[in-house]
Amino acid sequence: MRKNLTKSPDNVVLTGTLGGIAEFIGIDATIVRVVYVFLSLVTTGFPGVLLYIVMALVIPSGKGGRRPSSRNPYHSGSKGSYKQFRQEPPKEAEKIDDDDWSDF
Repeated sequence: MRKNLTKSPDNVVLTGTLGGIAEFIGIDATIVRVVYVFLSLVTTGFPGVLLYIVMALVIPSGKGGRRPSSRNPYHSGSKGSYKQFRQEPPKEAEKIDDDDWSDF
């Protein structure tokens, strides 16, 4: 079975481009990102940024495009389910002595 180069839907920092390249090669995405940033800095930055933009536009999205991450607790299939994520009221600030605010 032949692998296709696509953007990663699971390993996304900006666009999933470098994550997709890492999955295609079969190594950790962090290694690809560090090597890419290092090479971009060595080549004075501009060609690396321009190449990233071109790759982000040319490489197709993987697995049906962007899909909501299963790790995102705020996304759910039905509308109105945001109520389960209500925040508790803020705690009251503790009063401090005016003389203790500085060590000088």
